[in-house]
Amino acid sequence: MKGGLRGFPLRAAPADVRRESLLLNPNAGLARPSPTPGSYNCRLIKLGKATAKGKAYESFKPFFCYVEVEDDLLTIVKQTGSQRPAGRLWEDDDPDRLIFLGSLALGEEDQPRAYGDDPKRDMAGVLERIAPFKWRLVIPWPQSTSKLDVFELTPVANQPK
Repeated sequence: MKGGLRGFPLRAAPADVRRESLLLNPNAGLARPSPTPGSYNCRLIKLGKATAKGKAYESFKPFFCYVEVEDDLLTIVKQTGSQRPAGRLWEDDDPDRLIFLGSLALGEEDQPRAYGDDPKRDMAGVLERIAPFKWRLVIPWPQSTSKLDVFELTPVANQPK
């Protein structure tokens, strides 16, 4: 599986997939996948029904997340909301992507649990750069209402230096 979306069947409505264009294109991954540290606008697309009542496609309003360097590794953290994924990015054998291993902080928790501490909250995925100043984090089979979560990350403009 070269890209985070390659080999994953997208059964959402074709118009929804077309509208997302590059974000859901399995071949969109580019070289140099590491995002720069800073604040990002992040948006979540959920694909595939995990339950009979689930939706095949669901798009959410953007929220803030940030990328920082911690112990020589890049981390991604969602800053707001009742479910806040956070994790570290690791080099992969494929130089065009990074591996994401993280966990989910819930409700009023200050910090997410470490990856491996609670398998029901663990998240594993792939981060790819898909355009200048645009990345996607693909998490297959999340512990949620979908079969595939795709986060779009774009830097917040005019960040303090």
